[in-house]
Amino acid sequence: MKLRLGLGQGVLEVRQFLRSREQVVFTLAFPAIMILVFGSIFTGDIGGGVKFTQYFVTGMIATGLMTAGFQALAIQIPMERDRGVLKRLLGTPMPRWVYFAGKVLMVAFIAVLETVILLTVATLLFGLDLPDTAGRWLTFLWVSALGITACTLCGVAFSSLARTGRSAPAVVTPVALILQFISGVFFVFTSLPGWMQNLASIFPLKWMCQGLRAVFLPASFGSQEPGGSYDLPKVALVLGVWCLVALILCLTTFRWTTRRDG
Repeated sequence: MKLRLGLGQGVLEVRQFLRSREQVVFTLAFPAIMILVFGSIFTGDIGGGVKFTQYFVTGMIATGLMTAGFQALAIQIPMERDRGVLKRLLGTPMPRWVYFAGKVLMVAFIAVLETVILLTVATLLFGLDLPDTAGRWLTFLWVSALGITACTLCGVAFSSLARTGRSAPAVVTPVALILQFISGVFFVFTSLPGWMQNLASIFPLKWMCQGLRAVFLPASFGSQEPGGSYDLPKVALVLGVWCLVALILCLTTFRWTTRRDG
């Protein structure tokens, strides 16, 4: 019965997402459009026989996961709070965890579909080399799972910062854009100033990109990482810590009502 409640809420969330054409187009198409634009402009390689597109796709996958988890929830939840949706849920017999289960299932649906579209476009149009071993696919799965979990929890926690639903995009979007620019999404990470690299190392997106580079780039390219290797154990540790920290923030700061409701 409990599982059925969570699945039902997830289906409802996905249907609501699909009904918003603008949201569907922006969320699902944005990474693929960026690949088309940057892949068409930068056709060379970045050294070591690695094409720019092969490098760039790792950042866009990570960005897609961040958009589906962090950005979407940090904007959507304040809007629902402002409209009184969360307050009405408190007055129903539905357990509170069902609301979050629905959001998690929606994020998972978007993340998988977005990644499939991105990889399809990059493979068909730009000759992206997909992972060729089971070990790399396994790394892809756990990096993506930890990354989307951290981003989802951060999105729920960050949703309490916006004072109103209308202000949420203005609060969240600049943060997401800054993280993309300093985390090696649009540029080779080691080409960024040292202070940017150090700042990016605090946040999950940099580590998601680094973990995904271990999947899509040759093992030899790991020597060009800041630490001289892809350092997957550290990637797992940092993302795991972010999951824990963000969960604590969710439990201690999440608000079901607006400030004006008291």
